[in-house]
Amino acid sequence: MTLPALDEATLADLVKVASAPNHERWLRQIRATGGCSAPIRLRGWSKILDRTTRQVLHSYATDTEPGGVLRLACGNRRASRCPSCAATYAADTYHLVRAGLVGDNTKGVRAEVRDHPRVFATFTAPSFGPVHNRPVSGRCRCGRQHAEDAVELGTPLDPDRYDYPGAVLWNNHAGDLWNRFTVQLGRSIAERVGLPRSRLREHLRISYAKVAEFQRRGAVHFHAIIRLDGPEGTDDPPPAWATPELLTEAILTAAPRAHITIPGTADQPGTLARWGRQLDIRPVRAFGDGSELTEQAVASYVAKYATKAAETTGTVDRPIGNREALDLLKVPAHARRLIETCLDLDAAYPGRRLGAWAHMLGFRGHFASKSRRYSVTLTSIRDERAAYRAAEQRAALGLPDPDEDDTTLTLAHWIYAGQGLSPGESVFAATVAREREFGREIRAQLRADQEEEKAWL
Repeated sequence: MTLPALDEATLADLVKVASAPNHERWLRQIRATGGCSAPIRLRGWSKILDRTTRQVLHSYATDTEPGGVLRLACGNRRASRCPSCAATYAADTYHLVRAGLVGDNTKGVRAEVRDHPRVFATFTAPSFGPVHNRPVSGRCRCGRQHAEDAVELGTPLDPDRYDYPGAVLWNNHAGDLWNRFTVQLGRSIAERVGLPRSRLREHLRISYAKVAEFQRRGAVHFHAIIRLDGPEGTDDPPPAWATPELLTEAILTAAPRAHITIPGTADQPGTLARWGRQLDIRPVRAFGDGSELTEQAVASYVAKYATKAAETTGTVDRPIGNREALDLLKVPAHARRLIETCLDLDAAYPGRRLGAWAHMLGFRGHFASKSRRYSVTLTSIRDERAAYRAAEQRAALGLPDPDEDDTTLTLAHWIYAGQGLSPGESVFAATVAREREFGREIRAQLRADQEEEKAWL
């Protein structure tokens, strides 16, 4: 594997790390983190004792580890901060979304959920002014044909007339607008089937999983899987009148009705936050002919964007300390105007925390979220993985399962000792992460081939 070009200091540190006497043990720790870009370092010890005799069955201490510390994965979901941990987060999100589409008996979701009506819908922001784009005609309103990677894409044709306050306030209220939409969706379904809104829950439950994505212009939009269940959730079939067509029509009715009132200030007029006119709704098929959205494609799409944030628009992936930092970080002009607008409006909207979320262009919601009964939780998926690893370790050490045999006692003491890697260590970690990602891609392809094979049986 070819290494990227390294500066002299990084190369010297790389040689130092590689020639260290405990390099192999250090590398095993890095592999255990999956090649984490910024592992957390802990110092301490743990002991497993026999409850009756107090005999030490197993002990571990970081004294003999490289640097005297244990390294653990940071767990950051952002691909810009840690590609390795973000890949794990994306994989967990994929399984969460997929379980709500096809079922998963190991996670307590029955396969019958696949027969419930479900659609994949995209909700966009309204226009805040014309921007450079690549329309179907190929020619932008500026008169040019932009390349796919042109830096001006998404930036205003006339920055002085672009509604920057409206853009950041819309981002800031997008999560509230989604909640208002879900209320309107229930009302729309009830109206169509002739039920009082208060009695709809007796017949069905609306479940969803959604992910936020930033467009190049810096406006957030949502991709959502929306599903109709029976009153008890995934294990309960919806009534016969609950069809994909009914769900689609109800969404088309509910989206324009949903709005949030944004109060005005001395310098900013009040307005209503609404969805944009572009609303895409497509049914999710178990298996497609290449022209339809399949369960696999939807789960992969949502998982992909769960690890991204506003940095894809040119902003930064962490809070802005002050305006001077924008010069040091070389933030592009359009993203900079959006950030500065957040800072300017912060005092006028004290409850909205626009300044704290300026690096997110005002958006302060969760990037990936779901309704309670959509499927399993990320916590349960992580707990399952942790339990599996712990069982592997107990088997290797010949220790009993504490859930089945209450004869052992665990004592431990840990303290935080820092976070991160040196430049040379980062090169090794990046190599481990790339190897891990390659293995994940191979396994994903094998799973896709197996699912396609099942479709033909």
